[in-house]
Amino acid sequence: MTRKFEISPTTRLRRSPFFDATVREGVTGFYPYNNMLMPTGFGHPEEEYWRIINGVSMWDVAVERQVELNGPDAEKLAQILCPRNLQQCKEGQGKYVALCNHSGVIINDPIILKLSRSRYWLSIADNNIVLFARAIAAERGLDVDVFEPDVSPLAVQGPEAENVIASIFGDWVRELKYFWFKEAEISGIPLQVARSGWSKQGGFELYLMDGSKASELWNLVREAGKPWNIGPGNPNMSERIESGLLSYGSDTDDNTNPFEIRMEKYIDLDIPDDTIGIQALRKIASDGPKRHQVGVILEGSTPSDIVAEWLDIEQDGKKIGSMTSGVWSRRLEKNIGLSLIDINVKIGDSAVVKTINGECNCKVVALPFL
Repeated sequence: MTRKFEISPTTRLRRSPFFDATVREGVTGFYPYNNMLMPTGFGHPEEEYWRIINGVSMWDVAVERQVELNGPDAEKLAQILCPRNLQQCKEGQGKYVALCNHSGVIINDPIILKLSRSRYWLSIADNNIVLFARAIAAERGLDVDVFEPDVSPLAVQGPEAENVIASIFGDWVRELKYFWFKEAEISGIPLQVARSGWSKQGGFELYLMDGSKASELWNLVREAGKPWNIGPGNPNMSERIESGLLSYGSDTDDNTNPFEIRMEKYIDLDIPDDTIGIQALRKIASDGPKRHQVGVILEGSTPSDIVAEWLDIEQDGKKIGSMTSGVWSRRLEKNIGLSLIDINVKIGDSAVVKTINGECNCKVVALPFL
């Protein structure tokens, strides 16, 4: 029997500035992310999937909160937090980083955006990095303020996203490199326009810097996108798994390090010794990771439900790891999943996933799927 539950009202769970706009669009579900409500669908999953693959989709991703580092020691704190060399990071540039604890365990995988030498944003995944960064700043005696600014991203994603954004801001956006951003204003709405987003289909994120203008921005983008049949959506589970995109907290546990999840190219081991976790990361790199992230393709061609828990993967009756996220791939017409398994298990090996419906044979494959 299926039961319906409601989310009890509480100020602990905040609404996005775009909340009213998504309600008008017919949002059908939310889940909590960074203590906010994130839209998870608009009632037409098939249409929403193909919109991101073939056209252009707009997403309320205000849950992608910013942690601002502001002050004379902002640059120093940024480097202490990030085990990636930020020396060459320029104003207007973003970089993908792996924030780790002192044991080298990943605790977030944000984009760090450099607005100036004294001002950075960490555009975070689902975890309280404000408290972590404040604690490190205080411990090190740094002259820097750490807080959450009034910044709420609106994503425009898909192969037609560039045309939509160029129609609003001008053709200069076509020259923006990936993870670079530029300040802009449209109809009195202050923004940072970034070429970024949680999909492999291309797109932009509009960092709204005045939450009171959220509905105005939503309507402006909606109107501009009409020639390209823009519509609402959200970070699509099927597209992100097909593309091999990591979901911190979904595909990681309390022991996961960056080398296990294909983030080694974002780690620089020769950075200063006072960087959080760098000593542990050097040892992990020297010893070699014990697990690696790979894909699995399950046998059969019948769509299965998304399972909101890790599933054991076995070889010869022995557990070798877990399928961390799974979904029906509309393009492959197969059930697929991201997995964290023993480093000795190779691409091309066969294994068994212990699903809620019983054992299912699978093949280990390289990422991304597509």
